Amino acid sequence: MEAPLQRLLALADAAPPKETAWVAVADPEGRGLATALVSALDLPPWPNSAMDGYALRLADWHGEPLAVSQRIFAGHAPQPLQAGTCARIFTGAPLPEGADCVEMQENAQVLDDGRVTFSEPLRVGQNIRPQGQETRVGEQVMSAGTRLGPIELGLAATLGHARLEVVRKVRVALLSTGDELVEPGLPLGPGQIYNSNRRLLASWLQRLGCEVVDAGILADDLQLTRDCLARLADVDLILSTGGVSVGEADYLGIALREAGELALWKLAIKPGKPLTFGHYRGVPVIGLPGNPASTLVTFGLLTRPYLLRRQGVANVTPLQFSVPAGFDWPKAGTRREYLRARIEDGRVRIYKNQSSGVLRSAAWAEGLVEVREGSTPQQGDNVSFIPLSELLG
Repeated sequence: MEAPLQRLLALADAAPPKETAWVAVADPEGRGLATALVSALDLPPWPNSAMDGYALRLADWHGEPLAVSQRIFAGHAPQPLQAGTCARIFTGAPLPEGADCVEMQENAQVLDDGRVTFSEPLRVGQNIRPQGQETRVGEQVMSAGTRLGPIELGLAATLGHARLEVVRKVRVALLSTGDELVEPGLPLGPGQIYNSNRRLLASWLQRLGCEVVDAGILADDLQLTRDCLARLADVDLILSTGGVSVGEADYLGIALREAGELALWKLAIKPGKPLTFGHYRGVPVIGLPGNPASTLVTFGLLTRPYLLRRQGVANVTPLQFSVPAGFDWPKAGTRREYLRARIEDGRVRIYKNQSSGVLRSAAWAEGLVEVREGSTPQQGDNVSFIPLSELLG
């Protein structure tokens, strides 16, 4: 599994230079940051109060009540603190010049004459967020290749960035093969099934920030297949489901080999053994297996990282962690298996039917359990769990 992934990532890195675009900070969720984001200001830009309370200069206070000389709200510029007084201050408000301590209002008592007493010991710097606590001018806040999510976009906005330079969206032509496939909503004929993979992948590609070109279902006709491929010259990837084999009825494989090259990879994983990669007139091609669970696993573990890397994302490895097994797996396999599973009561349970044709198993699941080749995990043994939320987003 590691070798095919590294090969795909190497192919992604070797693709033509990534085009970039400047977009509004509200738009690029899921995109890869093209250039490092450097702070142009200190954050916070001035010392401010971490509490609602009272600001004072500790050296001016000897336990006596202090008069309140000003009130400071967030967004307002304070006056320098008058000697021997305190300032009423609210969370996020700038600290007045001369103050070096903030006491929270819960530890202060306002007397009838308006002066304030403090009941707890105080120290310099208490409840103050210093200037530049989060970042300083010139500090790199995000590196090129960072994938932009809500938190990253919020940080960019905090630093005052209205636009970000990101890698252009990857254009993916999505096509299915086979006369047996019918779109949902149409009547089924003898031997036909509904095309679930196209809907699964189209939604997934959009989540990954790709631009999807719907190439439809390819009929089992060589000339129609050639015509379809000829219309896809301006895409960045041709993604097919149903696999690309060497059979005489495999018209997609024939058409691809006529004007390009194609390699069949027999992956040592289950589900999802067959996967193809190649080029058609210079456009990369990935052929996924047709069974829905196989499509899900091979896209999530191989195609997803390839596409993210094409979009300039540096870290494409999904989070995975160890969880005690809530099942027995007595038979060691020769392939690495990815079982649809969920966590219940602190243990990971697997779906009862792990057939590659059962998409319901993935709808029930919360993630994939990795069972390495030659291993036989038993109840309580730690197994590696990959959340579907990591793969789908």
